[in-house]
Amino acid sequence: MSTPKVAVYRKINFNAAHKLYRKDWSTEKNKEVFGLCANENYHGHNYRLDVKVVGEIDPETGYVIDLTELKEILQTEVHNRFDHQNLNLDCLEFKDLNPTGENIVVVIYNLIRAKLDAKYTLQIRLYETERNYFEYPS
Repeated sequence: MSTPKVAVYRKINFNAAHKLYRKDWSTEKNKEVFGLCANENYHGHNYRLDVKVVGEIDPETGYVIDLTELKEILQTEVHNRFDHQNLNLDCLEFKDLNPTGENIVVVIYNLIRAKLDAKYTLQIRLYETERNYFEYPS
């Protein structure tokens, strides 16, 4: 009989500023494509990240994953790295990558995935606003 797989969730919040623009485009084209998100002085979001880890229940501990371990990964790889930062200016991950919600969610996924045991399935959802969110993998 196989061990059941269970999904474990953890949520974290972080605040960050960004500006959507391409360096190789004119100011006018950036404003045309990205609108207010191309504001020269940046803008901020109160991001919420929902993390889903799926795995088998360990028969010894009864855990899928120790939530303290997951909390530490998220603290180090996401919160400490991005909270109260300007993504464009302060974060090497976005030096040459437009910090759209789509790109941010993939970057965060890869940071978490690199620290998480391969036996787990990972899916994350990044809320930029109450109405706009991004999920990876979809």
